[in-house]
Amino acid sequence: MLSERRLEVLRAIVQDYVGTEEPVGSKALTERHKLGVSPATVRNDMAVLEDEGFIAQPHTSAGRIPTDKGYRLFVDRLAGVKPLSAPERRAIQNFLDSAVDLDDVVGRTVRLLAQLTRQVAVVQYPSLTRSTVRHVELLSLAPARLMLVLITDTGRVEQRMIDCPVPFGDTSLADLRARLNARVVGRRFSDVPLLVQELPESFDLEDRGTVSTVLATLLETLVEETEERLMIGGTANLTRFGHDFPLTIRPVLEALEEEEQVVLLRLLGEAEDSGMTVRIGHENAHEGLNSTSVVAVGYGSGDEAVAKLGVVGPTRMDYPGTMGAVRAVARYVGQILAES
Repeated sequence: MLSERRLEVLRAIVQDYVGTEEPVGSKALTERHKLGVSPATVRNDMAVLEDEGFIAQPHTSAGRIPTDKGYRLFVDRLAGVKPLSAPERRAIQNFLDSAVDLDDVVGRTVRLLAQLTRQVAVVQYPSLTRSTVRHVELLSLAPARLMLVLITDTGRVEQRMIDCPVPFGDTSLADLRARLNARVVGRRFSDVPLLVQELPESFDLEDRGTVSTVLATLLETLVEETEERLMIGGTANLTRFGHDFPLTIRPVLEALEEEEQVVLLRLLGEAEDSGMTVRIGHENAHEGLNSTSVVAVGYGSGDEAVAKLGVVGPTRMDYPGTMGAVRAVARYVGQILAES
């Protein structure tokens, strides 16, 4: 267990290295920080930190830089994240409030996160499996053709065309719409199949086939595999950190751009539903991301997260500032979804 003084030395090393991009020496630490001890004591503390694997010397005669273990301890012992200024908070709210639909919300969130943190931003679309039904609309396009529109509590809208086995009248359509909404509005998607399974039996025999077809389409929409979508932005920001990646930035880019975005979906999936998750360096299972850190948090329209968002950047990251920005943006997105 590190003493508070040595922890303070580690904090100073992390802050200086993140700010200057240069290995940190004992002389610089004593000049920049009020550590209250002599340079000799700081050198001794740095030797202990190095022996315990919290800092390392990149090459002979250089100062010290934090290791993954050092960053981990720094993050775990943070007194608090860096709050956004009042103008920044107003700018975030105004920018996101201007969104016209869910796609626009996600797109604006990605751009905002990338700009605020100067990292790669990743935002997951709200998951249908964690959503509740706000409304089901049924529209007649032709005597035997309908459109089903599913609207979720997160503002997500899914549309499906339905070819009916026989013509379906306006009276029957209105009846089905009313009964369907009475059963499923406000209910979790996982509850819907049980709630509607007996619905066809309540209709006349000639309408039951169409009712069953509509319900089958609705249930297929609820479990659709393509629901796991995300948007990524700010990849070009990584070029600012070329020297932060040991050999080349290519493995990081390949991981971010992998087909079907499996790596990023897995990273966000590993984040806790509530609270901030920070994975540093080799804590990321994918080898291509071993030189990066991932900061992620859940967002939602209520107490439960319906999806996650975060950023990917080098381990030499402004953790207090990045964590504060990610948390603030997630809170505003949640408010927008709740009001939509």
